[in-house]
Amino acid sequence: MKTKRIMLVGAVNSGKTTLANALNGDATASVPKTQSLGYSACSIDTPGEFIENPSYYKALFATSLEADGVAFIQDATRNRSVFPPGFAAAFSKRTMGIVTKIDHPQADVEQAKGFLKSLGLSGAIVVVSALTGEGIDDLKQLLNRD
Repeated sequence: MKTKRIMLVGAVNSGKTTLANALNGDATASVPKTQSLGYSACSIDTPGEFIENPSYYKALFATSLEADGVAFIQDATRNRSVFPPGFAAAFSKRTMGIVTKIDHPQADVEQAKGFLKSLGLSGAIVVVSALTGEGIDDLKQLLNRD
């Protein structure tokens, strides 16, 4: 079954590029900062500024048309969310949440899930660590579903 392409949306340094690399089976270190859209067979990696600056929301909506779904990434070590409440409902694609950096000693997974729940997601919330691999297989399995 073909892996669906998912657009990754999240704050700067939330783990989008590292997650994209893990989904694509690429163990190489990610670049320090994503400067432009990154396309692969499994994902579209968006710059954090696209969600942190409302004037870029149009770019997110347009880019989502090239994906099968949209994943909102919440770093478990952050104590705030960059996403406006209900933002996921603005997308015509299936949406899901992904909590990253769950392996970090200061991770608060439940708080991160709470931030994602406020988006009005149409799909599940998955918790992952791209560094240890925890949850990556579950995420890949979820993305392969029709």
